[in-house]
Amino acid sequence: MGGALTEIETREDLARALRHLRRREAHERCLPELTYRELAAKTGWSVGVIGGYFSGKVLPSTSRFDTLVRLLGATPAEQGALATARDRVADRDRAVTEPPRAASPSAPHQLPADVYGFTGRSDQLAELDKLLDGPGVVVAAVSGTAGVGKTTLAVHWAHRVADRFPDGQLYVNLRGFDPAGAPLDPSAAVRGFLVALGVPAKQVPADLGEQTAQYRSLLATRRVLVLLDNAHDAAQVRPLLPGSPGCVVVITSRNRLTGLVATDGARPVPLHLMSAGEARELIARRLSADRVAAEPAAVAEIVARCSGLPLALAIAAARAATDSDLPLARLAAELDRATDRLDALDVGDSASDVRTVLSWSYQMLPEQTARLFRLLGLHPGPDLGVATAASLAGVRPAAARRALVELVRAHLITETASGRFAFHDLLRAYAAELARADNGAEALARLLDHYAHTAYAAAMLVDPLCEDQPPPPPPADVTVDDLAGRAEAMAWFTAEHPALIAAADIAAEQGFVERACQLAWRLDEFHHRRSHWPERVRMLRTGLEAAQRLGDRRWLARMHRQLVGAYAWSGRWEESERHAGLAIALYRELGDDAGQARCHRSLCLALERQGRHYDALEHARQSRDLLEGTDDRAGLAYAFNSVGWYSALVGDFEAALDNCSQAVPLLQESGDPVDEATTWDSLGYAHHHLGRYEEAVACYERALSTFREYGARYYEADTLDHLGDTYRATGDHDAARTAWRGALTIFEELHRSEAEAVSAKLTADRRSPGQPGGHPQNGDTGVTPHPPVLRN
Repeated sequence: MGGALTEIETREDLARALRHLRRREAHERCLPELTYRELAAKTGWSVGVIGGYFSGKVLPSTSRFDTLVRLLGATPAEQGALATARDRVADRDRAVTEPPRAASPSAPHQLPADVYGFTGRSDQLAELDKLLDGPGVVVAAVSGTAGVGKTTLAVHWAHRVADRFPDGQLYVNLRGFDPAGAPLDPSAAVRGFLVALGVPAKQVPADLGEQTAQYRSLLATRRVLVLLDNAHDAAQVRPLLPGSPGCVVVITSRNRLTGLVATDGARPVPLHLMSAGEARELIARRLSADRVAAEPAAVAEIVARCSGLPLALAIAAARAATDSDLPLARLAAELDRATDRLDALDVGDSASDVRTVLSWSYQMLPEQTARLFRLLGLHPGPDLGVATAASLAGVRPAAARRALVELVRAHLITETASGRFAFHDLLRAYAAELARADNGAEALARLLDHYAHTAYAAAMLVDPLCEDQPPPPPPADVTVDDLAGRAEAMAWFTAEHPALIAAADIAAEQGFVERACQLAWRLDEFHHRRSHWPERVRMLRTGLEAAQRLGDRRWLARMHRQLVGAYAWSGRWEESERHAGLAIALYRELGDDAGQARCHRSLCLALERQGRHYDALEHARQSRDLLEGTDDRAGLAYAFNSVGWYSALVGDFEAALDNCSQAVPLLQESGDPVDEATTWDSLGYAHHHLGRYEEAVACYERALSTFREYGARYYEADTLDHLGDTYRATGDHDAARTAWRGALTIFEELHRSEAEAVSAKLTADRRSPGQPGGHPQNGDTGVTPHPPVLRN
């Protein structure tokens, strides 16, 4: 850098020298230039501050500047010259901006001690750094849930920038959520500040307005950092805000302080749970590196069970640090048990006990809001909507939404981007404890009623021909989601899927066996259409056990029948046939021909997958014969499709066309587009084998359009596979490969074994394109069969 160092007179000159060092270091090491984020990781400073140093907007402190130039590879001689240049720039800045003065010997320094091993939060630190260059009085409101580290962040940042405030740093704990008493009166806080600023206690006015005026007068010519910790609301902090430029105020609160943002220009700095990486680093800084490296799986489990809450992570690390004989795996096991989790995070100190700290927020809630928070602990899913919350509490949706919004403001729950509400596992555990202490049996019954009734409405929108009985009207204190069509119904099933499965399990365990049957049954078509095979079998098993306890033969027949198809899709042929025999016998006892017909048709898939095509055709015919002459025209349509399909599999393609063609108008009459699409796929298969490739492509394309519209992913992939076979037969290998690649992607996403066969086709086509036009060689059509749709 040479003589250029003597030319540094401004912050911009200094920043230019830093950029030169960064480029030179990268060139000498043959590596890219260090990014701001990489420098932040090496120094622990925020990305925003580092950007300010390199742009010339912020002058680094002496110690930071020395660290930075060493990191950038400056030689010892350059380090000395640059340090001198930095001091020269600092002197020049002071001369320009203010007359030179030392910090007042009586300046208050009230900040609490900085936390040991502070970790992460680079984005929030960068946001706070922006306060330093703001005009006028700058206010930031750091908000977040209990234990998330608001005070830790604010105090750490305040220590980092304390040298920017030569007239002192004021601090007060406003006790906004202190269970031992009411929040601190603003008058007491202002009085304390006035005394700290040198006003004799006898000269402090008694009136809050006069106190605030004296306080603001004292700060009018000073540069002071004011940290208002643990504020309850905006009204508590407004009298503590300075009125002149030069001061910076940081407020922490469990509430969002939206009013302060709206009317006082405060900058919101929301503080969220730590990422997994930040959480692991926090633990690693408080334990030995060897201990963390020795049990990485246990550390990962501790991080997960602490939900990214810094207080919980710090307590877990403290327990391990103070007991060197405690294996991290054992600590992780304690935290893994939901009923013991809060106990495992109790170290006998109320100020750092997770349960106690969470209780401080809960105890500040209005009674109706507190009641909803307790009842949310009964909800088994990861999130929920307004109607579900209303049903839990037995209130109208508008009242539930108001309470949910209050809980969001208190940072006891969060609202997701999709408008649903959730809370982290530790808050869930705390709410569940409260719910267990407050008999929640009635709330649980309302919750199950809500899910059973909404699931019925959703199932009928997804499949209007679903075999189900309309339930009686729900109780007056149960809210049913208002769904406006099939798309909304599928979206509801998708959003509520984890909760619905858990609700069915709870219903079965708690003796609500009728509700367990209803939920398992109404989930089944969604599971089938979304290819959730393991969940489908498990839910039907839950429904079957509930039906056995209920002693209802019709529910038993339904569950056995659906397990025929569920086990067939899962490759468990013997189980499929066993349940078919049980279901057919029950339907025969009940005198239900339509039920028997559905069982015969469901059994076809298991027989087909075993290569027993003639047996499958026989059962399809039995299904058709049972339904001919009945009013069940939709069931007859499915039977025609099945007979057509299995006729194709035994080589009778004309019979396939005849039966499938009879199915199409019946399906159009019943208004079932997905099943109609499977019939078009069957027609395409028959046309392909008769050498009518244009007709086959047209049928497949028609089927694909519907499958995509209705999200029938398995059938979309299966039809793409068939379409690729037909394109290959015509010699259009590019189109064939495109179709097969589409099929392969979906099969792999669904973890289906069919992916292997499609992959083999792509490999074979690359090696040997084959003959253009006509049938493939040796009479092989090259088409992989697929099953017809299986209906309820």
